[in-house]
Amino acid sequence: MPEPTPEQFWEDFYRERDNIWSGKVNPLFAREADALTPGTALDLGCGEGADAIWLAERGWQVTATDISATALERAAKHAADADVADRITFVRHNLLETFPEGTFDLVSAQFLHSPVAAPGERDSIMFRAAEAVAPGGVFLIVGHAGWPSWMTEPPIFEFPTIEGTLALLDPYGPWSVETSERVEQEMVGPEGQIGARADTVLRLRRPEADSDR
Repeated sequence: MPEPTPEQFWEDFYRERDNIWSGKVNPLFAREADALTPGTALDLGCGEGADAIWLAERGWQVTATDISATALERAAKHAADADVADRITFVRHNLLETFPEGTFDLVSAQFLHSPVAAPGERDSIMFRAAEAVAPGGVFLIVGHAGWPSWMTEPPIFEFPTIEGTLALLDPYGPWSVETSERVEQEMVGPEGQIGARADTVLRLRRPEADSDR
């Protein structure tokens, strides 16, 4: 049986249940974005729209992308229910093939991991995301640092590290590193297991004076 395309994989993922995510903003994202001055934002892999809606409620004008049409339909409905549909443009992209035009005051890449990514796919997307950060803007990256502690035989998957991400993005700088942190949080597994999972948080700012780019 052939491997599913990324579009097929994520469509199947979202169609499995009526709602996949909690509908609440990612707490680490909110922690880092809360003090930022609202402007234009790009939300990569927006899923069902919780982060984009949170931004719009705080005055941001958001472009939110996802590969799944089903996810975007749900996100648009949630935005309408929250009365912020006029502040969010939802647009479907396979980010390896197409990417939103322009630059943004905030570019958000939250848990941008994919089990069906081609080799080098995430790196290519991160390069384009870095180029989309406007002078004075912020690139906010949150990712898993590993599998939850209760997974004794986890799948083989290489999660990005803070050091690796900084090295990857260095040619697309210069950057001011405002947050660089590994955060471990307690979690409860699907069968009630008590455990923990670590995430990484990077908040990078491009200087206002950006004459070298």
